[in-house]
Amino acid sequence: MRDKLDIVDFNTLFKSETYEQQRERKREFEAPCSPSQVTETLEYSQSEEYKDKNFSRSSLVVNPAKACQPLGAVMAALGFEKTLPFLHGSQGCAAYFRSHLSRHFKEPVPAVSSSMTEDGAVFGGLRNLVDGLENCMALYKPEMIAVSTTCMAEVIGDDLQAFIETARQEGVISRDLPVPYANTPSFAGSHITGYDAMLKSILSFLYNESKVKLSTEEDLTKLNVILGFEPYTGNFAEIKKILSAFGLEYTVLGDHSGNFDSPAAGDYSYYYGGTKLADVPKAASATGTISLQKYAVKKTIEYIQGEWNQQIVSTYTPIGIGATDRLLQSIADLTGTEIPAELQEERGRVVDALTDSHSYLHGKRVALVGDPDLLLGLIGFCLEVGMEPVHIVCTNGDKEFLQEAEELLVSSLYGEEATVLNGHDLWHMRSLLISNPVDLAIGSSHLKYAAKDANVPLIRIGFPIFDRHHMHRYSIIGYQGTLNILSLIVNTVLEQLDQNAPEYGFDLVR
Repeated sequence: MRDKLDIVDFNTLFKSETYEQQRERKREFEAPCSPSQVTETLEYSQSEEYKDKNFSRSSLVVNPAKACQPLGAVMAALGFEKTLPFLHGSQGCAAYFRSHLSRHFKEPVPAVSSSMTEDGAVFGGLRNLVDGLENCMALYKPEMIAVSTTCMAEVIGDDLQAFIETARQEGVISRDLPVPYANTPSFAGSHITGYDAMLKSILSFLYNESKVKLSTEEDLTKLNVILGFEPYTGNFAEIKKILSAFGLEYTVLGDHSGNFDSPAAGDYSYYYGGTKLADVPKAASATGTISLQKYAVKKTIEYIQGEWNQQIVSTYTPIGIGATDRLLQSIADLTGTEIPAELQEERGRVVDALTDSHSYLHGKRVALVGDPDLLLGLIGFCLEVGMEPVHIVCTNGDKEFLQEAEELLVSSLYGEEATVLNGHDLWHMRSLLISNPVDLAIGSSHLKYAAKDANVPLIRIGFPIFDRHHMHRYSIIGYQGTLNILSLIVNTVLEQLDQNAPEYGFDLVR
């Protein structure tokens, strides 16, 4: 009989006597604060005096709810078939972006780096980039290489256009290999800025380099769809289901769902799925473009509207009945089609589900953290079901987002108490959760520390989600996505009721 392998979990392991003793011996060399000092400092950090100091800081950011530009550029590149993201900068930066995405999607992330070091910072990274491109072609054989920059290359002012041209002149890469590039310094903007810059670069490069600009009637019946910086692979499946129900031909511009939800079939490939490169020039002749994010792809939308001269429907993340209704009506108006009966039936089922759960959600006070498009979608959902947004923190929003969020909140009595904090971070949110408690917090895994300090249940929606599995595989958009979010929130509420219930109130049916 085989011996049982007893694998102790993290929590249990470090409570064992061996580790307890090791911790105590380690404290002798650390000159630690006394338990009373720790308690005193913790209490002070929860005071109104500390909150005022926290909000008065101007030159320090603590735990911002954003990542940096090149991470978004990597995601944009992986939305196109057989495309290799190339980061011009240090190897450590590339490792950070890859690990960040891998921890969220639980998938390997193919991306390479020019591996700049100190000499590159002094003399420039030309040779790093040229040699890197040569190695890429030899080892990975991509059909497109999408180059973005990190801080080092931006600070010293490396000229990507000139460097790529040098690589072509030296014969390292062929003249017909697409190599779009984007300047994406990490010290400005955020992951959505980098995504936008790279997506625009890829679309404009492939369109401008195309030998044929198609404008046949066949092409004019098609629709373009942009999901933007989309951390939910399930959202791609959902929008495809919706468009298929309409019976429409469509092109998703930047479909990274294949690369971030690849099968385990025994063989690994560097490239899974993605928008076909040849489809991009054709997309310029489509009927129009629908974008399910507006703040994450501003420059891309401007490009399509200006250079492709297309009708654009741009909305924030369509979460909830009302937002989905508007999306479907926009598709119908843009394409001259009717909203399918099957989607109307699906709507009815979700409305029924919302009615079933309404009594547990009505009046719940919530705190929200996320990217601009996601926050607007969540605000709309909360107002729709009678939840009350109180604290809303957006690290990477702009004035336009702030105005739209405030207008959305004043449209409902449930938004009366809300405050939108643009450009703030999660340490600000911690003070808010402690000083003005709420029932629920909604945001990424990074919000868990503030939520724990304030003893508030955290509902994980957004990016990144590191400490839960498979949530990105479910949609959060459309009617089905609304049902998924409803289930997640109401079951969290019910779980809290069970955990806090007295013996006589531990109900079987709720």
